[in-house]
Amino acid sequence: MNDTVNAPDSKASEAQAPDAASAAPAVADTAAAAAAASPEGARGDAPAGRRPGRRGGRNRRRGTPEGAAGDAVAVAAPAATAASAPAQGGGRRNIHPALEQLAQLYPHLFGAQFLPLKRGIFQDLQDAHPGVFERDALKVALGLHTRSTRYLQVVAEGRPRHDLGGQAVEAMAPEHVYHALTEVYRRRKPRDGEDLQAKLRRRIAQAFEASGLDRIGYDALVRSRDEKANAVLDEALAEVAERDAKAEALLRAFEASGSADVAQFADMYGMDVRAAERSLQRGRQLRSAAQARAAAAEAEAAAVGAPESVADTHGGGDAAGESAATPADDAK
Repeated sequence: MNDTVNAPDSKASEAQAPDAASAAPAVADTAAAAAAASPEGARGDAPAGRRPGRRGGRNRRRGTPEGAAGDAVAVAAPAATAASAPAQGGGRRNIHPALEQLAQLYPHLFGAQFLPLKRGIFQDLQDAHPGVFERDALKVALGLHTRSTRYLQVVAEGRPRHDLGGQAVEAMAPEHVYHALTEVYRRRKPRDGEDLQAKLRRRIAQAFEASGLDRIGYDALVRSRDEKANAVLDEALAEVAERDAKAEALLRAFEASGSADVAQFADMYGMDVRAAERSLQRGRQLRSAAQARAAAAEAEAAAVGAPESVADTHGGGDAAGESAATPADDAK
């Protein structure tokens, strides 16, 4: 993607957009280290017969010290701020001044809840606020914002792009949804027993189905040079293909049964009614898409054969064919 608000390159994301979701484990480790360094933590390691020095005053006996460990836990709040400047002094981060301005001017876009931005938003901001934003500073701020995990999460949900007024003006491209998804899950740290790859496969499958594309078209759009990501993509598309085959077979069985009662049909097959309805709906979507593709192929074939028919009708041979092709040449 060529513009600042498009889905980021994964390498650039690693360098410039810290992962807010991964801040908590780092904070916990820092707090643990601080607690170990406190008088309570040192007491277990003090030599026999020697009492450790009294540090921390009246807070010495509290379960959670208010010193280094308390400060480490407090780091979690600024770390959760998605669009922030590089870390400074002890892990604390300062929000970029231009982002603070943007949050005040457009809280519906840059505030507590992010929304995907339309392409060309940089120029829109320059035009709307001449002289307010220094050009390079605004570029840096938008780069930090659009590479943040919070921003990528809303892109991965497939929400449309918005203008400065908060109006949805453009659908999110399937490839942008996919690349945001893979980057969000690449940054995420698994919890105990959590299978992130399985979750990512399900999300990719949902994104593929929402795109309205066939497998070949979707694959051509989103496949990258990342072999690990491509392997997950292949698994997700294979799962969708298997599920779609079952949906088409179920639709044929439902139509062959002559019944209009989905609940009765589902009970006959031992299925949950809602699951049966979703599967039948998916089967109908697949059928409609196949019919639309067939109709488009027929229309394209007819259009390709049209000049020959005109030439034969007029008996002009090459001259007639040349005349029929002229409007298309003018349109190039």
